[in-house]
Amino acid sequence: MGNPLYAEGQTDAPTYHYNMFGAPGLIDMPTARSGDDAELAATLSHFAGTTRTTLSFQITPRLSGSFRYTNIENAPDVGGDGLFDRSFDLRYRLVDEGHVRPSVAVGLRDFIGTGVYSSEYIVATKQVTPTVEVSGGIGWGLLGSYNGFTNPLGAINDRFETRPTGFSGTGGQVESARWFRGDAALFGGLRWQTTDSLSLIAEYSSDDYAPERNAQRDLFDRASALNFGLSYAFNETTAVQAHYLYGSELAVGLTFGLNPKRPLVNGSTGQRPTPVVTRPPEETRSLAWTQQPDGLDILRSNVDRLLAFEGMTLEAMTVAPTLATVQIRNNTYIAGAEAVGRTARILTKVMPASVETFVIVPVVRGIRTSAVHITRTDVEVLEFEPDNAWKSYARAKITDAAGIGRGTVQNEALYPQFRWRFGPYITTSYFDPDSPIRADIGLELSGRYVIGPGLTLAGKLRQPLVGTIGDGQGSDSVIEPVRTNGALYAQEGQPALTQLTGAYHFNLAPDYYGRVSAGYLEPMFGGLSAEVLWKPVDSRLGVGLELNYVKQRDFDQLFGFQDYDVVTGHASAYYTFENNLHAQIDVGRYLAGDYGATLALDREFDNGWRVGAFATFTDVSFDDFGEGSFDKGIRFSIPMEHFLGTPSRRVEQVVLRPLTRDGGARLNVDGRLYETVRSYHDNDLRGSWGRFWR
Repeated sequence: MGNPLYAEGQTDAPTYHYNMFGAPGLIDMPTARSGDDAELAATLSHFAGTTRTTLSFQITPRLSGSFRYTNIENAPDVGGDGLFDRSFDLRYRLVDEGHVRPSVAVGLRDFIGTGVYSSEYIVATKQVTPTVEVSGGIGWGLLGSYNGFTNPLGAINDRFETRPTGFSGTGGQVESARWFRGDAALFGGLRWQTTDSLSLIAEYSSDDYAPERNAQRDLFDRASALNFGLSYAFNETTAVQAHYLYGSELAVGLTFGLNPKRPLVNGSTGQRPTPVVTRPPEETRSLAWTQQPDGLDILRSNVDRLLAFEGMTLEAMTVAPTLATVQIRNNTYIAGAEAVGRTARILTKVMPASVETFVIVPVVRGIRTSAVHITRTDVEVLEFEPDNAWKSYARAKITDAAGIGRGTVQNEALYPQFRWRFGPYITTSYFDPDSPIRADIGLELSGRYVIGPGLTLAGKLRQPLVGTIGDGQGSDSVIEPVRTNGALYAQEGQPALTQLTGAYHFNLAPDYYGRVSAGYLEPMFGGLSAEVLWKPVDSRLGVGLELNYVKQRDFDQLFGFQDYDVVTGHASAYYTFENNLHAQIDVGRYLAGDYGATLALDREFDNGWRVGAFATFTDVSFDDFGEGSFDKGIRFSIPMEHFLGTPSRRVEQVVLRPLTRDGGARLNVDGRLYETVRSYHDNDLRGSWGRFWR
């Protein structure tokens, strides 16, 4: 929600406000305002038997998207407790506000879904005083349903004069044939920012709400087209709304927003880095240390101790008269550059004065991900230089690490290594047709036994205690039920061995990486998985190939298998664009035996946040797929450091699908290669290099 008074980049314009549909707007009607770039906002609103939960994201400064889950009560035409509807919106700001010119935006509401709120609009917004803005627009669909008139676009093409009726039987399709067609209507309103926190709002609505007022539902009486309300912002993240709608109804709303670019906790309470130690010039040529019999052991012990103090682990090390190569595990810092920078500081303190070049090799799951070559003199000279982050990055050299051996001085204490954890867990399931959220809570025992570099055994055993996932609907799929039997797995998995695998990760050759995994790979499938990835450290492009042979596990998730087996696999391409947009396409065969492709697009942030969307299209027809027509959803990577203010590599992954079906379902495998190695390749290190000196 930005600053309580002003929107980002619009220092003389009142801040925006989220409406009942969870998008920048008035009360029910939209405006041409945009949220702050990258803002993520959740809005909960209720009136007249309708509850909407909306998640909106400002994808770019001009483009925003929303996912909405709605419960409309008293719907005997669909049975049960009412209609549960899922929908997506897009809006784009075409024109920025000028001294005279208003800002102008175009929007699609419920353009993928069942069409309950299907609408399109063009809207303009103008600030007329420092605290008052007015908006007006034209709408189609539901936004053209009250006091409508003949579509003015009909003058261009008469096909715009009528709007097709009815929707696809399975929903979830892009109904572009309906956009901007049929009758149109005008809407508008104004908002007065009375104080830094309080806004008063009035609007004229062009939505007739006919579906909610039909004889079957009769949710409310639409006595007026005028709505009045207020919005109060407690701070930059939380606001409440109260409205009087359509001359008969009270409405309330709550909005919580955060911005991945701005941490909720300023600063960090982590361990301060080791100060850079500058060498006396007269000692840089001395090699007396090379004659000390236990010199390498002492150096290894000191580096190991200081790395551990700062939350890292020494994997291996070799030292020559002018060169030190150190392989590290970063257990603490989400920014790879911060781990590299802290290691370089430690080496200035420990290494003999003759060692001029540091080669720092981050190791992940036994893979040497890259080699960062840093000149010691640069570390000494640049520590307090202006723009030292960019200068140090420009002088560093990042290369492939496949040719770098494990080193002659190894940390023998690392292998074998066993770690275990016992504690609570929670598993969630979203958007079951009968319930928006289901969850199971229980106890989990997990363990990881690292036999040697890259070679690991891992397992998880869960005992559910309470939950509702098992109460979900059974499969009604006409194709192989590879995912829609989730309720049966939840019912019978007591306890459940959700994972028991062996995996080997390794450097295959320069620019190439490999992985082999076998065992009970996930709760529903077990078998063998192999993967090869080509990803040069200095390239934005990566290409991978994965092949799996798996069988469907018994519902009790212990050691047995069902009869169904499948060979599945994908060829994948990954690309990072200049603007931190990341694209991935996977082409191949899915668990149900269907062939197709998945396209995913994410906006990524240097602090670990990612927000994206994906869609999968296979040779399963929309009708055979069932409700939703094809697999799609939105996903988030949420770094805990954003909320805690302490260094942490923990990242929560959240995937929201409108529905879970069987078409386009992919095997879940731990430790896929691209995400294993990319954090220490040039593009990701450059993005986080501002933390090199942190």
